[in-house]
Amino acid sequence: MNYTVKDFKSENEVRWCPGCGDYAIMNAIQRTMVDMGIPHEQFAVVSGIGCSSRFPYYMSTYGFHTIHGRAAAVASGVKCANPDLSVWVITGDGDAMAIGGNHFIHLLRRNIDINIILFNNRIYGLTKGQYSPTSERGFKTKTSPFGTVEDPFVPGQLVIGARGTFFARSIDSNIKMSQAIFNESAKHKGTSMVEVLQNCVIYNQGIHQEITDPAHRPDRQLYLRHGEPMLFGADNNKGIIMEKGKLKVATIGENGITADDILVHDAKEEDPTLHMALINMNLPEFPVAFGVIRSVYAPVYDQEMKLQIAEIQKTRKVASMNELLFSGNTWEVKGSKKVGAKSCI
Repeated sequence: MNYTVKDFKSENEVRWCPGCGDYAIMNAIQRTMVDMGIPHEQFAVVSGIGCSSRFPYYMSTYGFHTIHGRAAAVASGVKCANPDLSVWVITGDGDAMAIGGNHFIHLLRRNIDINIILFNNRIYGLTKGQYSPTSERGFKTKTSPFGTVEDPFVPGQLVIGARGTFFARSIDSNIKMSQAIFNESAKHKGTSMVEVLQNCVIYNQGIHQEITDPAHRPDRQLYLRHGEPMLFGADNNKGIIMEKGKLKVATIGENGITADDILVHDAKEEDPTLHMALINMNLPEFPVAFGVIRSVYAPVYDQEMKLQIAEIQKTRKVASMNELLFSGNTWEVKGSKKVGAKSCI
């Protein structure tokens, strides 16, 4: 299939704010869809409510703009009804983590073959700047003018807690990294969840500035690759080691640390302990982990459902709905003018 990015752009005017991180994320997803090489009509994009959830309008694919928090539920139905579709859920930290939280964790638990892209700007942007489930404790907003008194959700923790099989993290400003991660997400069989740190230029400008600042970026971002050492830094001489059962940052050449001491990333390890530790790494003690953090195998719901239906159909005693309705005890109602249809009891 010789598609281009243009083939996945709709004719609708994109109405995100100038400078919004959503543009870059959409660009990366469109490039990913081009690389997948599957027929154009086999894509479906499903969203809930929020700035990010306008996504289906801007994509030249099948799409469904659902209601607040329900994208995961609708997408589950879409995928189970037509397993051949490549289904993408576009959601935000408020849409997925608050009103949609229950649907979110159960989609992960079921492991339906769906790609979730969660835009995390730690604010409610569409409804004009309220704190969200991922806003940090003490964060001041229109609905928390003296600072929030809640601890935030960490999306990756919810994925692990729901027995999710795939979790990755990217950032809006790095289209190349996002595209590489989305490609891995698309290949994964089961529910894949990618958290994209996204900047809201109006209500939360610079929320990820400490991570994205070019002057400090090499020391504050760790890009993980399966099978490769966890190295970072301007000279690529810093790494993650394990000391007394906990992760620690070390510098090669200091305190007897060698390249052999640096942990090698294993995204396919079934035990999620190290994956959770990587998810929890945060500034200033640690760099923030990006890339595919977890990618493991588990039975895929929609495939298992299809196999189960096929197996039951081989041995079923009732072949159709009509046979079911007229099975068992029935009676015929007759009147003076017309004869009633059979009914089942």
